Amino acid sequence: MAESKKGQIVSRTGLSDVFGVALTTVDSWIRQDCPVVVRSRGKGQEWQFNTAQIAKWLQDKAADDATGEIPDDINLLKLRKAKAETELAELELAEKKGQVALIAEFERAQAVVFGIIRSNMMNIPQRAVLQLLGETDARIFKEKLKAEIVLALETAAEAELEDDEGV
Repeated sequence: MAESKKGQIVSRTGLSDVFGVALTTVDSWIRQDCPVVVRSRGKGQEWQFNTAQIAKWLQDKAADDATGEIPDDINLLKLRKAKAETELAELELAEKKGQVALIAEFERAQAVVFGIIRSNMMNIPQRAVLQLLGETDARIFKEKLKAEIVLALETAAEAELEDDEGV
């Protein structure tokens, strides 16, 4: 209780001024359960905070963040280690079952697919030029161009599927 006599009692605005932060930061602190002297129950009633309690809370929070909130209790550490080992074993099992993939493998596969799509899209002008030569009807021009784009994308999709079957 002696701690509450230290510091100043301030509003949200006062708290933001004292600590040099935005009101949105104060609101974030409230959501994180910072110490509050008086909670606002509606319009006309201001939040009130003790600056000493907030300073201590921020100090403790910074210490927890720096240590990663690692417990001092050996039993909790053993439990945490067992949980991590279980999660690792489950991940390895999921990888063997083909339920997950390494990011590098996904990126390589994605690069291949994007390369095929790019190649097919770049070939559209040479395939479409003979069909569109002399065409003056904008509707027909758009339809033929759209058909070529659809063909390029469908070909890319089929190529990707064939690549998966070969693996």
